[in-house]
Amino acid sequence: MASSNDRNPDLPAIVLFRHDLRLADNRALREAADTGKPLVLVFVFDEMSEGIRKLGGARRWWLHHSLDALTKSIGNAGGKLILRAGPMVDVVLDLVEETGADMVFWNRRYDPPAIAADKDMKKRLDEQDIATASFEGHLLHEPWQIRTGSGGFYKVYSPFWRALVAASEPRAPVSRPQKLRAFAKRIQSDELADWKLLPTRPDWAGGLRETWTPGEDAAHAALNAFLSSPIDGYGENRDRPDLPSTSRLSPHLAHGEITPFQIWHALETRKVGAPASDVEKFRKEVAWREFSYHLLFHNPDLGRTNFNRDFDDFPWKGGTKTRHAWQQGQTGYPLIDAGMRELWQTGWVHNRVRMVAASFLVKHLLQDWRLGEEWFWDTLVDADPASNTANWQWVAGSGADAAPYFRVFNPILQGVKFDPDATYVHKFVPELDRLAAKETHEPWKGSPEALSKAGVKLGETYPVPVVEHSSARDQALQAYKDMKGHS
Repeated sequence: MASSNDRNPDLPAIVLFRHDLRLADNRALREAADTGKPLVLVFVFDEMSEGIRKLGGARRWWLHHSLDALTKSIGNAGGKLILRAGPMVDVVLDLVEETGADMVFWNRRYDPPAIAADKDMKKRLDEQDIATASFEGHLLHEPWQIRTGSGGFYKVYSPFWRALVAASEPRAPVSRPQKLRAFAKRIQSDELADWKLLPTRPDWAGGLRETWTPGEDAAHAALNAFLSSPIDGYGENRDRPDLPSTSRLSPHLAHGEITPFQIWHALETRKVGAPASDVEKFRKEVAWREFSYHLLFHNPDLGRTNFNRDFDDFPWKGGTKTRHAWQQGQTGYPLIDAGMRELWQTGWVHNRVRMVAASFLVKHLLQDWRLGEEWFWDTLVDADPASNTANWQWVAGSGADAAPYFRVFNPILQGVKFDPDATYVHKFVPELDRLAAKETHEPWKGSPEALSKAGVKLGETYPVPVVEHSSARDQALQAYKDMKGHS
């Protein structure tokens, strides 16, 4: 950590915001404020550094509103948020020159291109004798800290979870600075609107606006709501998309509006009334995110390359017709279609349905998992470089600790089991909402009388299935055997 003892207290310190759009439990901000120096607070929108992946449309929408909320929070604390776009190192070096800052603080990032950009930034600042300090905040433990007994990285989740629990207790969250000493000199700032993060024509974000409130305050409201009720029964109900049974914290975590430390600490200190098994199950979901970053850190090509290289020989199918049907929620399988429409409308999809829909693309349609990952990257408000990639590879069977390829989710049985009254399907596939639950999950088996009464005309008002489940499953298993024969 940088020391301010030999630094001029009147020269400013720069604090970088990236995926940490919050004031509380922001160690970089807290440590900088504690120096007593005037602060230059800047959000750097970097889509130009080498390898940095441009945000998808849903994340851009969220970022706009989260930055708007952060700007107001910083203003209420006496500070000002500067907006700058460009390569990280160039923006920071320009600000150092403009302000005369002799210290730079930031919270660490863990996806490989961001790590490279931050290493370059630190090197260039060191060369100019600018003190630097970086801090944890996005993960409970640094990805290099949890090691196997032989010193390697974990490739299976269960022992990773045990190692995480056995490691040092996650630190307590740090409080937000009550007052921010703003740098007096006027600094040029971009206008948020000029970044054009919001959609214009067509404006597809209506469902996002109805569903979400980005920002730090909303993140903690979501945590409080979850701990007050849905966590009770979480272990059993988390797979039910028809129930309000999940935390919906993932987009807030992805943007750093709340930290895993705050979540972990809240579970410990609030003495929630839920059974210990429900609390542990939720903690395991937080740890699954950690495992995804653990994998990405140790496998920088995880987003592009099969973890299991045997899958390099998998005979994926080409063609876009069935993939477009999947994207648009027009596969003829109601649970899949409900999930894909929920995704398009709200920028989020329930985890169970997310998993079944991903499996459908890979195994029923034999489409390369990377095509699905790209679609989720563009449409999810919680799109995350580690979780998105690791989860797609897990479903595809090519990832670490992956689901066996021969586990092909049956979208009909999954609907019957986890949406027994078809409440979820009826919400997002309203053309079926007059069918009884049993017929809803298999409308092609409905009697002509029932379909007519419900106003359903297969192939007209609702599509016939793009593939038949049993034959698609057989084809997927044969493709897997063919792959194994060549590997």
